Amino acid sequence: MNPALLDIDYEREADRIAEALRDITARRLHRRGLVVAISGGIDSSVCAALAVRALGADRVFTLILPERDSSDDSASRATLLARHLGVRSETVDIQPTLAAIGCYQARDAAVRNLIPAYGEGWKFKIAIDGGSEGRINRFRLIAQSPDGESHVRDLALNEYLIIVAATNFKQRVRKTLEYFHADRLNYAVVGTPNRVEYDQGFFVKNGDGSADVKPIAHLYKTQVYALARHLGLPERICTAVPTTDTYSLEQGQDEFYYGLPYEQMDIALWALNHDKPPSWLAEAIGISLARAEATYEDIRTKRRTTRYLHQPPVLAGSVPELGNDA
Repeated sequence: MNPALLDIDYEREADRIAEALRDITARRLHRRGLVVAISGGIDSSVCAALAVRALGADRVFTLILPERDSSDDSASRATLLARHLGVRSETVDIQPTLAAIGCYQARDAAVRNLIPAYGEGWKFKIAIDGGSEGRINRFRLIAQSPDGESHVRDLALNEYLIIVAATNFKQRVRKTLEYFHADRLNYAVVGTPNRVEYDQGFFVKNGDGSADVKPIAHLYKTQVYALARHLGLPERICTAVPTTDTYSLEQGQDEFYYGLPYEQMDIALWALNHDKPPSWLAEAIGISLARAEATYEDIRTKRRTTRYLHQPPVLAGSVPELGNDA
């Protein structure tokens, strides 16, 4: 795999994004600054740094929003970033809100349908299997008892949907807080997806998918990591491994959704976007031709099945004065 394949002029790109953010914030959105929820991950960290580059630290407000299943290291890295950038920051534990609206209760009940012993002290996550190998994607529940024993079950559709619906509360509650602060400050909300997340629908509608501006949705994750280093972000952030930070068991994004590590997923998406044949991809990232073909098909499938996430509300009748057609 050619490591320079996704190289860009990072100084020029950082300046271009910063200029775009200034124009979008002031002229198009008529807002005074930007709100960024920072998780300690690479994407939100780079978005916060670009916001500061665009508007200055005094017009960027950051939020750290942990809950019961969040990694302690995530909040620690987010705090480190806020101090590094010199921005205002507020930490809000959203666990009580999630508990009050039944997030954990609904989720745990669904898990117990498959593993009756599941309870206090247990941890779990969801893992995807099949799509990148040419089979139909299926989800598995992986749970760990307090004594360290692993329990794996295939997820039936009903339990899968309940668990996902319950965990989506986390993204939606966070977004509610982002917009509260945006409203009180007359700021705009920054969305933090990278290109693969945006393309493949790896976000929650009206949750982390909701935003006023998305600065890095055109950048592959490899480029986001390189931009972080160019911007001089702390080493702990530049070397952070991508995780979902959603379930109590540690979980990589490739394990939950993509099926490939981000470096390979970037190349796969780039190759498909540039009409490279599966044989090119197979050689580039060292996988079989069959798996390369399956990876392309999995990307197309995710684009098709998550297209609705990008769509605005559908009108049943036209409102031509606002340029909206049914």
